[in-house]
Amino acid sequence: MNERTQISAGGVLLVVGAIIVMLFAFPASTLGFAVPIPLAVVAALAMAVGSLLIGTSEGTV
Repeated sequence: MNERTQISAGGVLLVVGAIIVMLFAFPASTLGFAVPIPLAVVAALAMAVGSLLIGTSEGTV
């Protein structure tokens, strides 16, 4: 995986994971639906993987 792809994939994982985790924090009555706990756990793991992808890149795009 080249640097540009690694950083882009990490950024996407961080953003999507953050959105899902924030939706999990809201009560179901506010949103009209509830985010299941396993989905929130997977989102948190995706954020961790995104952080690792960005952190292990050499920083050049």
